[in-house]
Amino acid sequence: MSKRGNRLRNQGKRGSRRAAAARDGNDNGSGKRGARSGERSRIGRFVRRVIVLGVAVVLLAAIFLAFAVGFAARSIPSYYQLQASAVGQTILVRARDGSEIVELGPSFGEWLDYEEIPDTMVDAMVAVEDRRFRSHFGIDFWRTGGAILEGMTGSRERVGGTSTITQQLARNLFLSSNRTFDRKAREAVLAMALEWRFSKEQILELYLNKVYFGGGAYGIDSASRKFFSHPATDLSVAEAAIIAGLVKAPSRYSPTADVQAAVDRAQVVLRLMREQGYITAREANVDVDTVELKQQSGQNSVRYFTDWALPQLDILLPETSAPIEVWTTLDVGMQRAASAAIESNTPANAQGALVSLDRDGAVLALVGGTDYVETNFNRATAAMRQPGSSWKLFVYLAALEAGYTPDDRVVDTPVTIDGWSPRNSSGRNVGETNLRTAFAYSINTVAAQLGNEVGFGTVASMARRFGVSSPISTFPSMVLGSSEVRLIEMTEAFAAVSAGGMAVEPYGILKVETAAGENLYRHEAARETQLVPDYVAAGITDLLQAAVQTGTGRAANIGRPVAGKTGTTSSNKDGWFVGFSSGITTGVWMGRDDAAAVPGLQGGRAPAQAFAAYMRYAVKDRPVEEFDTDLDLPEWRLEPDDEALFGDPDEYYYIDEDGNLIEPGRRDPMDDSFDVEGERPGGREGNRNGSGEPPPAVSEDFLERATGGPVRAPDPPAVPPRQRPRETLDVPPAPSANRQRDGGSGQDQLIY
Repeated sequence: MSKRGNRLRNQGKRGSRRAAAARDGNDNGSGKRGARSGERSRIGRFVRRVIVLGVAVVLLAAIFLAFAVGFAARSIPSYYQLQASAVGQTILVRARDGSEIVELGPSFGEWLDYEEIPDTMVDAMVAVEDRRFRSHFGIDFWRTGGAILEGMTGSRERVGGTSTITQQLARNLFLSSNRTFDRKAREAVLAMALEWRFSKEQILELYLNKVYFGGGAYGIDSASRKFFSHPATDLSVAEAAIIAGLVKAPSRYSPTADVQAAVDRAQVVLRLMREQGYITAREANVDVDTVELKQQSGQNSVRYFTDWALPQLDILLPETSAPIEVWTTLDVGMQRAASAAIESNTPANAQGALVSLDRDGAVLALVGGTDYVETNFNRATAAMRQPGSSWKLFVYLAALEAGYTPDDRVVDTPVTIDGWSPRNSSGRNVGETNLRTAFAYSINTVAAQLGNEVGFGTVASMARRFGVSSPISTFPSMVLGSSEVRLIEMTEAFAAVSAGGMAVEPYGILKVETAAGENLYRHEAARETQLVPDYVAAGITDLLQAAVQTGTGRAANIGRPVAGKTGTTSSNKDGWFVGFSSGITTGVWMGRDDAAAVPGLQGGRAPAQAFAAYMRYAVKDRPVEEFDTDLDLPEWRLEPDDEALFGDPDEYYYIDEDGNLIEPGRRDPMDDSFDVEGERPGGREGNRNGSGEPPPAVSEDFLERATGGPVRAPDPPAVPPRQRPRETLDVPPAPSANRQRDGGSGQDQLIY
């Protein structure tokens, strides 16, 4: 074949390959375009499905919401039923004699029809609480969305709440104020139901007659009379702005609590009214400061008592919203006398408090401050303050229980305990004295030695036993009252001493009845509990009486037996006097809320004088009662023998000479036991050691190991001494702490 033919064949092959390649390229392009087209189709179908599903969900939600709103609308009481319904519980509080002392709970004025409500009041409320009230159907979605946006951006410039007026009405009528999603959802449904059921005018009428404005006032008429002394029909623009501004925070913006805050809030309301076209610029420029507020007369200090007693109803009563009448333990005359005593004796720029208990714990009077309107903080039941030397009650109770008597000799001398060196207020030490004098003159060094000897934990335990529930320190300085306590706790402790060592629990409610006379609660006397033996109660009463007769509490004398103790903290920050007479126990505290020093404040001055001023009235109709200070000591305190020292062998475990453990109340039949007359069973006389004395409960070797020294039976002195069980003290005694006691012809000095 010629060369030309070969070239032609080669050209034909190349053309065939190009054609094939071209066909392949066309096929690949068409595939890519088809794939892209299929992907768009799938996305479109997915979007259409999402839209359809979303529309279906919205429709189902709308149907469900419509059913919920419709059902709620049918369940809502009629307009007249809502108009007659009361908000909150009314509590009528009576004194112990049945006289009415205060009525607490909602206060309602006259019901005003919509036509009677001033336009300025309606406009002010709509302007500040719900500017789109007349256009929405219960929920303001723009406002709710704006609130969400503000929350996301951190803005705090919103002047109103997120709830519409209708939502607020629904909450006030049917719901609680809990901020939960469930409650908000129900609130929204009920708001739309109210809009469905009632007209805008009816909703405003219900709202303005029922909304809470603070101070127990419900409705604009009650608020107007409370704050301005006239009915709501006479409200001016400025007064309407003040009332409308209260809804957001009644306690914060109340004119009786903070006049300037109420004025500032009213200015905001006036600005909003002008911006929304309800008033002119000239009307908005009104001087709110010129509004005459009703003069609030000083409320009786009985509110301190009710603030303490009435919260206890949540525990004492079954759940009820019905009106109730509460009979209390309060004595009206004593309450007036207590208020007068505190007001007239409390130093300038200081506060005072008083608690007075009857012998069974009934609160006869309670004053928590000098002016309840100025400050309702209850210093009688809530304030934690250092009690100073009045705390020595527990130190000396522990000492008396450990074996001391008021006549025992002690030594007032400088002492150091764990690096702490207490000083007497006089700056001097008197040397040897007795327990009664040391307590009467509140000698600090003696109290420190006693606390060190009996143990600071023992003193704290004694305070707990007598009703102190506040935290108690066990550092050495605790004996001088460094632990903070409440006045009512200290008064309770002294009342227990007055009751002969029996526990006393303060209470303020005698009985509770419904308005129809149904009994809901009646106080029952608590079970009697003996806190300390009779002789300990008699001994501490002896000391407390001496403190008033000759010691630091002489200003508390009222012409009849009084027992009590003063207390003064460092730099005169706190002054106390707590005492009792004729079955009434009263505690008085004075000081500043900021714990600053009060010049001249001492427990033996103003607090003791206030105590006396009150107690002269409190006990005037009670017979004079002499205190029982006779120490009827038990046998173990009087008999100087082994049985007195260690107790009755039938009442404890002991080890016999053979090393056998003998249980209480059980004896081996072969044991040569003895009776109280020293005779063996069966008439045989004598004992193991061949003497007429009973055998010891344990061997002398055992006692020497236990006590760390030789044991020698003491010779009975001419005068029976006070005996105390030996015990190991948790706190090492101070080297200089010592006690001396006369006995027989010589002097027995015991070093601790």
